[in-house]
Amino acid sequence: MTRPVLQAAVVGATGYVGLELTRLLLRHPRLKPPLLLTRDSAGNGGGQLADLFPHLSGNGTQSLEPFSWSKLHARGVDLLFLATPHEVARAWVPEAVGRGLRVIDLSAAWRLRSPDYRAPYQFTDADPAAAEAVSERAVYGLPELVRDCLPDAQLVANPGCYPTSVILALAPLVRAGLIDVERGVVCDAKSGVSGAGKQPTPQTHFVEVADNFRAYSVFTHRHRGEILEQLGLSPAQLVFTTHLLPIPRGILSTIYLYLRRPLTPGDIEQCLGEFYAGSPFVRVFSPPRLPEIQFSLGTNYCDLGLALDADGRRLVLVSCLDNLLKGAAGQAVQNMNLLYGWDEQEGLG
Repeated sequence: MTRPVLQAAVVGATGYVGLELTRLLLRHPRLKPPLLLTRDSAGNGGGQLADLFPHLSGNGTQSLEPFSWSKLHARGVDLLFLATPHEVARAWVPEAVGRGLRVIDLSAAWRLRSPDYRAPYQFTDADPAAAEAVSERAVYGLPELVRDCLPDAQLVANPGCYPTSVILALAPLVRAGLIDVERGVVCDAKSGVSGAGKQPTPQTHFVEVADNFRAYSVFTHRHRGEILEQLGLSPAQLVFTTHLLPIPRGILSTIYLYLRRPLTPGDIEQCLGEFYAGSPFVRVFSPPRLPEIQFSLGTNYCDLGLALDADGRRLVLVSCLDNLLKGAAGQAVQNMNLLYGWDEQEGLG
C-alpha cells in the first residue's frame, strides 16, 4: 500500500473545478488529506465542505479554513493548488514562489507569455518586473506536450478547457507540417455551462440555457490567444468560435482545416496515434467512429477522431473532453503526478 507523503493545499475548493480537484486529491494514494482554504484571510468563513456538497460526506472531516501564508508553513504544505479567479492567482503566485512552494494554478494568470494575448485579462501587477520573472519560469502544463519539463517546474499553469481540446487535436499535425495554415483553421467549440464557472450570470440562468444553443465571444474569446501561442499560429490563421450547450459539463470541438497535400485517413490516424503513443489520457478513434461528449464525461481522457473528404485534403477533427477533469482538475492532478515522478495515471483511474 502506498504511503501518503505529500501535503497539498487547495484554495477555491467550493467552486466547480475546486470541488472536482478536492474529490480527486482526497482519494489520491500519495497525498495526505488536503488543506482546504478560503480566500478570506480575515478569519471569517470556514465550515465543512460536506455542508455545501453532501456527496462528499463519508470522506472524513474536511474543514474550510481561512487562508494565511503562516498556516501553509505550519501545516507543512508542499504543493499549493489555486482554483481561484485569475486576478487572485496573479497576485498570490509571486509570493508563493518566493516562499519556495510549488504551485499548480488552474486560472489563466500565468498561461500566457505574450502581452497581447494577456491583455484581455487586464492584469495589474504590483511589481511588473517580478511578475514577468515569474511568468518566464511558468510551465504551460499540457502534459502530453511538456511531460519532460514538469519534474523541474515550480509553477505549472494549468491549461484552459477549450485550449486543451483544440491544442491536443492540432498539435501533431502542426508539428508534422501537414496543415495548410494559410488557408485557415476553423475551431467550432461547444461547452457545457459549468465551463462558465459557479458564479451565476444572466447568460447562465436555467431559463436562458435550457432548450437553447448560442455562440458567444466571437473573435474575442480569451482562450484564443492561448491556442495561438501554444500552436505557433498567427491570429489570421485561426477562427475560434465558442458555443454554450444546454448541458452541465463536457466539451466538443469540431475543427476544420486543409492539408498541404493529399493524405489518407490512415495517414492522419497514424500521425495522431504515434504522437500520443506514450500519452495514456489521449484516445484516438479509428474512422468512421467519432468521439462524443458522453464517452469522456467523468474521465481524464481527451478523445480525438477524424473525417477526411474524398479529395484527401479537407480534414475535420473532433475532440471531446470533460471540461472539469481533463480540462481542469484532472489535468492538474496529472501535472502533479509528473511533478513528483509518480505514475501519470495515479489517482485518476
